[in-house]
Amino acid sequence: MKPQLLIMAAGMGSRYGGLKQIDPIGPNGEVIIDYSLYDAKRAGFNDVTCIIKKEIEDDFKAVMEKGASKHLNITYAYQEIDKLPEGFAVPEGRKKPWGTGHAILCAKDFMKNPFAVINADDYYGPDSFKKLYNYLENAKDTDKYDFCMVGYRIENTVTENGSVARGVCEETSDSLLYKIRERTRIEVHGGFIEYTEDDGASWVRIPQGTLVSMNMFGFTPVIMTELEDRFPMVLTKIFAENPEKGEYLIPEVVGSLVRSGKAAVRVLESSEVWYGVTYRDDKPTVINAIRKKIDSGLYPEKLWD
Repeated sequence: MKPQLLIMAAGMGSRYGGLKQIDPIGPNGEVIIDYSLYDAKRAGFNDVTCIIKKEIEDDFKAVMEKGASKHLNITYAYQEIDKLPEGFAVPEGRKKPWGTGHAILCAKDFMKNPFAVINADDYYGPDSFKKLYNYLENAKDTDKYDFCMVGYRIENTVTENGSVARGVCEETSDSLLYKIRERTRIEVHGGFIEYTEDDGASWVRIPQGTLVSMNMFGFTPVIMTELEDRFPMVLTKIFAENPEKGEYLIPEVVGSLVRSGKAAVRVLESSEVWYGVTYRDDKPTVINAIRKKIDSGLYPEKLWD
């Protein structure tokens, strides 16, 4: 029952303007996911499933085969927008994937053990993988589902180049999550970190130290049943309110399970600094950060040698 790793890599990269999942940022062509896989392997993970789209399959696999797949057992699941429950069809004009909840559900057949979930285009840091693996080794559902989430301090997860989406932990106690809300537009605004839900007409400040989700969760396999059961209801709402861009988001599912008393979510606080390529202008910052980590000895010059 060794923990597995699930990587969401099917996003379109609309704000980035390309396939940020496989854009090189290391000195020998490494991509962000290479550093996540390296850290995951050091933490104990060996079985990895990458969720991708068919249209990027060849390019993505070529990157993995240059290094990571020689050291880890990597399999692939596919997120396609027409992979919907019976009775639903893709709305006219829809091109955007259905979100993180749908992405995870697309890997249902692969996840037999407790598993971690991460984004392909986010750098999480080695300590976060260690904490996640150690928790999942002993995860067991009892009267509640036994889930966990790595929580990052909000000030360690923003970019100067635009907005980001984060699951904001609004209520925690004794390292347990009680309320989480997905905020889809968080920015450094007026010298503070704030979010808006009305296209900038008003802003709400997020205090420094607030923990947020970077989609680094730990689940037992029962999450797949919950995702499958809830998807038709969410789709019905999306079709009615925002058929071209509405999404099925994992923080919202987690929040609902917590509110209903079905799940307990342990918050594993991380002091790591996030790096990611949400925007093209983020890339030099990530390259410089990785260079410093190599120079400090955290990573070898050639990652997979």
